[in-house]
Amino acid sequence: MLEIVNDGAVRTLALNRPDARNALSLGLLKALRAALKEAVDDNVRCLVLTGRGRAFCAGADVMEWSEQEASGGSSGYDWVPQSHALIREMAAFPAPTIALLNGAAVGGGLDLALACDFRFAADSAKFICSYTKVGYSPDLGGTWLLPRLIGIEAAKRFAFTGEAWLAPEALERGMITEMHGAGTLEPATYDFARKLANGPTVAQRQTKRLMDSAETRTLEQQLVEEMAAGKICAATEDHKEGLAAAVERREPKFAGR
Repeated sequence: MLEIVNDGAVRTLALNRPDARNALSLGLLKALRAALKEAVDDNVRCLVLTGRGRAFCAGADVMEWSEQEASGGSSGYDWVPQSHALIREMAAFPAPTIALLNGAAVGGGLDLALACDFRFAADSAKFICSYTKVGYSPDLGGTWLLPRLIGIEAAKRFAFTGEAWLAPEALERGMITEMHGAGTLEPATYDFARKLANGPTVAQRQTKRLMDSAETRTLEQQLVEEMAAGKICAATEDHKEGLAAAVERREPKFAGR
């Protein structure tokens, strides 16, 4: 259901329900949340989220949901609270996160990718905000996440129409970070992931926190926050190494501390 792969300081969480196009069942949601908590506890320096098979994620597991409805058990079905918690936890993950989009990202699956810091996609991938196709409004954070990436007008059009965007259009619109052919997608993604994982971890985490929360503060308040973050970074081994490398005109070797 969920495959976890470690490669140095990079950890990959791979949705592994290929026959269901990696649809988010209740069990998979819980497994993802547990894996995220474990990654935080393990101080993972870069996290990659991907899907096995031909799709990244088809969104909610509608088969499971319909079975709950048919059995009369939908009132106790915990999918919405679990999925909302997952989106919050993915967006709040302290280290850099990358969605490796090997195939289609639809509905809640797209929202999950949007909650990551970066999105590297196959040139054959497609993206659909499928909620309105079933007379429903987006409910996994997409209405907050997507307008901040592509602008509110483009986000409204994408959501209202339910149209599919292929990877070239998604790249042009700013929904994805990079697009690659099938043979180069994984190498490009993991090269970037290793670059992030080998960076100054504390500085990256403070920068992510500052940027993600900046809208809640005035410029003056943000400057105060930046000063506090700078004091935290100044006490790290990586800062000392960075300064030494600059003086010695060499590439720094960050230890993540």
